Amino acid sequence: MQASLDSFGRISRHARQAIAFEQAIEVLRGGAAGRSGLLAFGNGKSYGDSCHNDAGSLVPMRQQKAVLGLDLETGVVEAQAGISLEELVAYIAPHGFFLPVTPGTRFVTLGGSIANDVHGKNHHLRGTFGCHVESFELLRSDGHIHHCSATENTDLFSATIGGLGLTGLILSARLKLMKVGSLDIDEKVTAFSSLEGYFDLAADADRENEYSVAWLDQLASGRSAGRGVLITGNHADNGNFRTEGVKAKIRVPFELPFSALNRVSLGLFNTAYFNVNRLKSAPHLAGYGKFFYPLDGVGDWNRLYGPKGLFQHQSVIPFEAGRSVIPAMLEASRKAGLSSFLTVLKRFGDVPSPGFMSFPRPGYTLTMDFPNHGEKTLELLTRLDHMTLDAGGRVNPYKDSRMSADVFKTGFPQWTQLETLRDESFCSDFWRRTALATDHPRGRP
Repeated sequence: MQASLDSFGRISRHARQAIAFEQAIEVLRGGAAGRSGLLAFGNGKSYGDSCHNDAGSLVPMRQQKAVLGLDLETGVVEAQAGISLEELVAYIAPHGFFLPVTPGTRFVTLGGSIANDVHGKNHHLRGTFGCHVESFELLRSDGHIHHCSATENTDLFSATIGGLGLTGLILSARLKLMKVGSLDIDEKVTAFSSLEGYFDLAADADRENEYSVAWLDQLASGRSAGRGVLITGNHADNGNFRTEGVKAKIRVPFELPFSALNRVSLGLFNTAYFNVNRLKSAPHLAGYGKFFYPLDGVGDWNRLYGPKGLFQHQSVIPFEAGRSVIPAMLEASRKAGLSSFLTVLKRFGDVPSPGFMSFPRPGYTLTMDFPNHGEKTLELLTRLDHMTLDAGGRVNPYKDSRMSADVFKTGFPQWTQLETLRDESFCSDFWRRTALATDHPRGRP
């Protein structure tokens, strides 16, 4: 069957071949998936082509969303892979639990969170999502369901966490939750007038808070260059576990024929956002939806970028290079005349992930969103790639739709391990474009 299964960046948009979950199970158990094969598709929140498989078929997973159990003593929940984090929070919150790690949208699935080993605002304390996965059930094209954990099928466990869905079909998983006193967050907003101001604040903010992230005004220049706000928070203790009221307040109702995001509109927004937030110096209570998922408050906000879609560039830069490289990357985008709608900067800690393909590593991670203006945008993104690699960093695969094979392989030399453990009946457009763009024999680069 053909279905509309675009990624969030909307760069490559067309009907895609899909196969029902039940049929995929039959195919895998019968050993007839073929080499072009399958790829699980969650909610399409990856920005690029890591969730696409145009040479084969996608397996929509959203209907597989049952909670299979919750142990109130250990705080371990078991659920099917297609459940969204929003649905999972709604189930666990009344019992006083929250996700130990959550990305910036609540609409990703449990399986997608594992496959991409997502991170959040508390990486410095709790690492990635995969650090809290106790086990999962993985169906491979050998027809068997493999129970994977840190003590059983350990190679598949490490390859699947951050493995971009290439090791098989995740059916369900067990996740260790975090006990909290409230979903509400005691939030503090601290304005800084320069990047040096952020770097001076960031380490202490991590030591003193569960959550920490900075927003930058990427368009500010001259004496205002590098200004932004540092947002920190900790769970309140007021016993509020209500999950209603976090739905999108507004929605972009249709696709615009042009990008509504340009230097003028973004300049006005950034100035207003900075001035409003710099007045919030006193600690205050914030709802969890606004704190963790601010952009979820605007439904279909990616439509603001127009019909050509958007590129997101996320890099991690080692600590020792951050103070020089990150300002240079921001300046490169300004010189290119391109505007980042959302520019986020935060620190990754040294908590190791059980997944060897996990993106985070100790350092600063910079995220920028750009409307797709064709070759001009691609040239800038390539420049940002090489600035990242020259600093000893790497670029996030599940935010990407255009990095070269060399950029990927240099940043992730462990790709060969994943290729060795990849199920031959699972592949993606991203993997063909990067890892398989080689004449090396399988597993022997």
